[in-house]
Amino acid sequence: MPFCTTDPNLRNDWLTVGSAAQLRGTDSEHPVTTRLLGNDLLLWQDADGAPHCSADGSAMPIRQCYGYLWVLAGDGTAPALFDLPEYAQPGRRIVDCGGIGVATSGLRVVENFLDIGHFPYVHTGTLGKVPHTEVAPYRAQVDPATGEIWATDCHFFQPRASASAADGIDAQYQYRVMQPFTAALYKSCPNRDGERDVICLFVQPLDEEQVIAHVLLVYFEDVLSDADMIAFQHMIFGQDKPILESHRPRRLPLSGPLEAHMRCDLTAATYRRWLRQRDVRFGVHAPTAA
Repeated sequence: MPFCTTDPNLRNDWLTVGSAAQLRGTDSEHPVTTRLLGNDLLLWQDADGAPHCSADGSAMPIRQCYGYLWVLAGDGTAPALFDLPEYAQPGRRIVDCGGIGVATSGLRVVENFLDIGHFPYVHTGTLGKVPHTEVAPYRAQVDPATGEIWATDCHFFQPRASASAADGIDAQYQYRVMQPFTAALYKSCPNRDGERDVICLFVQPLDEEQVIAHVLLVYFEDVLSDADMIAFQHMIFGQDKPILESHRPRRLPLSGPLEAHMRCDLTAATYRRWLRQRDVRFGVHAPTAA
């Protein structure tokens, strides 16, 4: 295979290369180009609309699911992609917010997505507000049946939990990490009691320190336009981007004294431990020997 990475986690997981909509009007003579794991890819669709991918002239396994394209970097049996039943639930709006380039490790992008504690300081007036800074105790564990991380019983006061929220609410959260570079957030739906909106983060690692973060909304929303919903997500991510790009090292440390966690960082600590147990290497900071 042409892919240079030897990380078994990435060679045995489906990784996104962006929205399936980018293949409209393409063919084998007029493909679109992108990158994944430091490798150049060509993407196109055939006359029947089936997606195709090649890297350095070699065909790569590719599939379309949840409106996105997924490529398998390994040469083994293709695993099942994670399940997202809400995507097909009647009444939900599916809004692709597009991709945002970030100059950091994709693992840092996922970890930031899992961090409740930064809301009042980075997303003041929307996802958080001083003095409402306390993160109440919650649970984070790995599901033994699926191997996914779930953080449950999370709640946080938010002045404007979504683009359509008119008043502050005590937002109920659940976080889910399906793969090292894919995660989802289930949060209180301000428009429908008892339901949860879903925000999916699909990270495309261009290389170890450059990514495209793709955001997919699976919402109950009857008022706002797609443009309004996209603009709100871009505003939120735009506040995170400079902070993510300021981290040094850019690759995520999984051990050692470089960074420490507090109680409110339980999900992030669980995520790093999960990455260590999986022996994730791509996008990880490896300390040099003294």
